[in-house]
Amino acid sequence: MQRYWHRGSLLLRSALPDAQSVIDEPALLRLAGRDDVESRLIVREGLHYTLEQGPFALARFRRLPARDWTLLVQGLDHHVPAAARLLEHFRFVPQARLDDVMVSLAAPGGGVGPHVDSYDVFLLQGPGRRHWRYGPQKDLSLDPAQPLKILRHFSPRNDEILEPGDMLYLPPQVAHDGVAIDRCMTFSIGFRAPQAGEIARGFLEYLTDRIDLPGRFADPGRPSTRHAGQVPQDLLDWIQSTVQRVRWQPSDIARFATEYLSTPKPQVIFDRPEPELTRKAFLARVRRFGLRLDARSILLYQGGHICLNGTPVEATDTAHSRWLRQLADARHADAPPGTALDDWLHSSYRCGELLPGKA
Repeated sequence: MQRYWHRGSLLLRSALPDAQSVIDEPALLRLAGRDDVESRLIVREGLHYTLEQGPFALARFRRLPARDWTLLVQGLDHHVPAAARLLEHFRFVPQARLDDVMVSLAAPGGGVGPHVDSYDVFLLQGPGRRHWRYGPQKDLSLDPAQPLKILRHFSPRNDEILEPGDMLYLPPQVAHDGVAIDRCMTFSIGFRAPQAGEIARGFLEYLTDRIDLPGRFADPGRPSTRHAGQVPQDLLDWIQSTVQRVRWQPSDIARFATEYLSTPKPQVIFDRPEPELTRKAFLARVRRFGLRLDARSILLYQGGHICLNGTPVEATDTAHSRWLRQLADARHADAPPGTALDDWLHSSYRCGELLPGKA
C-alpha cells in the first residue's frame, strides 16, 4: 500500500491461481441475459468499436464472430459466491472504497481499446491469456468517433502477457489496453473514487432534512422603489447571512458518509429468502451457526454511526456496537450478545440483507 497504491503499477505473477474456477462461460452468458445484471457487448471491426447494452439473449452470442469481441458483466460478486470470496483477498483496502467485481469474457483479439480509469483496479487473469500494454502518459485526449472512451493516442511503456492467476494493479489515470490472446476471462476488482461535486451534492441533500433555522425576512420602513424588478440589496444581505448560519458538526459528516457510501447502486435488488424462516427458526439458526452479510450488502461504521445499505442501525450498547463493527469488518460473525438486536436481524433477513450461517 505504501509503495504502489495510487503511485505505480504492480504485476504479480501467480497471485490467485484459483481465479480459473470462479465462473464458467455458460453461467456467465446466462447472467448476461438477466435484466437485473448490468452487461455490455463490445465488438471491434478494424479500428472501429460498437457497443450494445444487455440483457442479451443466448442467440446473440451464437451470432458473434470467432474473434474481436468482449462481453463485460458488472457486479459478479453479487451473484456468484466464488466471485464474492475473491474480495476477501482485498480487505486491506476499506470496504467504503470497494466498487465491485467485473468480468470480461473475450474472444481472441477482443478488448475495449486503450483507455484510462479514474479509479484503482486489480486485473486478475482467469482462464486463457491476455496481452496487456500499459503506462502513464500525458495525452489523455479521446477519439470522438468511438462509442467508448478510447484514447486518441496510446504510448505504453510496459508490455506483458498475463497467464491464469496473474494479476496487474493499476492506479488511476494509467493508460492501458488488454487484448485477448486466447478465449479468456479477466476479473476487474475496482475501487470507487467519489467525485468532489458528487459528494458535495449528496451532503447538501442530506442537510435539507436537518436544517432548522428560525426567523423570517422583514423590512419595516422600506422606502418606495423605482426599480421593482431588481432584487433589493438588504434582501441579498439577509439571504447571505442566513446561508452562513448553516452549520454542521464532524458527527454530521460521519453519519452522512456511512449512509451515503453504504447505499447500494440503483440497479441492486435484494431477494427475499425462499422459503422464509420464521422468526424463531431464523434466530435459532443464527445462535447456532452465526450469520453473514448478503453479497450485495454494505455495512459501514464511523464513530458511533453504523449503516447497513444506507439505513442507520441503532446499537443499544457498547457490546452491540462492537459486534456490528466485527460483522462489518469480516462480513460474518457469531450470534450477537443478548436479544436486543433480534428484531433488526430478522427484519434485515426478511429483506435479503442478512443470511444465517457463514459463507
